[in-house]
Amino acid sequence: MSQKRTDRRIIKNQIAGKIFFSSALFALIVLSVLLYRIFSQSIGWLDLQFLTSKLSIFPDKAGIYGVIIGSLGLMVVVIPVTLILGVSTAIYLEEYAGKSAISNLIKVNISNLASVPSVIFGLLGLALFGRFFNLGSSILAGGLTLSLLVLPIVVVSSQEALKAVPGFLREASYAMGASKWTTIRKVVLPVAIPGILTGVILAISRAIGETAPLVVLGIPALLLKVPTSLMDDFTALPIQIYYWTLDTVLTPEYANLAAATIIVLLVTLFLMNSIAIVIRNKSQKGF
Repeated sequence: MSQKRTDRRIIKNQIAGKIFFSSALFALIVLSVLLYRIFSQSIGWLDLQFLTSKLSIFPDKAGIYGVIIGSLGLMVVVIPVTLILGVSTAIYLEEYAGKSAISNLIKVNISNLASVPSVIFGLLGLALFGRFFNLGSSILAGGLTLSLLVLPIVVVSSQEALKAVPGFLREASYAMGASKWTTIRKVVLPVAIPGILTGVILAISRAIGETAPLVVLGIPALLLKVPTSLMDDFTALPIQIYYWTLDTVLTPEYANLAAATIIVLLVTLFLMNSIAIVIRNKSQKGF
């Protein structure tokens, strides 16, 4: 009887393994087709002139220099805001707030915010930053809106990283006469930094590719002026990809421009993630 159960479990395990392998293989095939399509359409369009020129209504003269500057400006706002506010909130909830009905309610709400559709955050950013604070469609308004969008991800991941720190490290620090803040700063945070940076990487990856909040905020599709400050109007890589894709019905060449812009977005995302991963690995080895 036990041998039959063992055989059935082995068969189920083999079937499950084949199903998971087929799913992974299908996903890789779809990804390969998409990448091939993007790279093939961008041939002849992705060059130095495309990267250093301004936007234009003529496809052969259009460039994304201002778009790249706008996207980098967004990250200048998003990264410090989400890192400081997210980590600070996680430290308070895990180290200072204690266990109470109010703190548990806050934690549940923060976790729920991570699944709220991004367009809702766009409406919030439009009402709060765009109109109430009169920031319009500036880089600062867009960056703060995207910060609200990805802040729950950083908070939740930072909380989990802080929870994973062994309790005996805190106790040893207290036994040596260290204060609570000194223990957090010198003991807890260095151990939790790899997990915190993982959440930050995920947050940045989502923020740099978001389109819906920026569309709701009223970010223009064709902006000839290159932004020079955080208060200037701007456009971003995902916004430009979105509008060029829509305009392919009228101008087929816009599909080539969109494909070239997608490659630039992928490379930018890869470089930013690589830098963050290197920093995370160094901090982990240092500990």
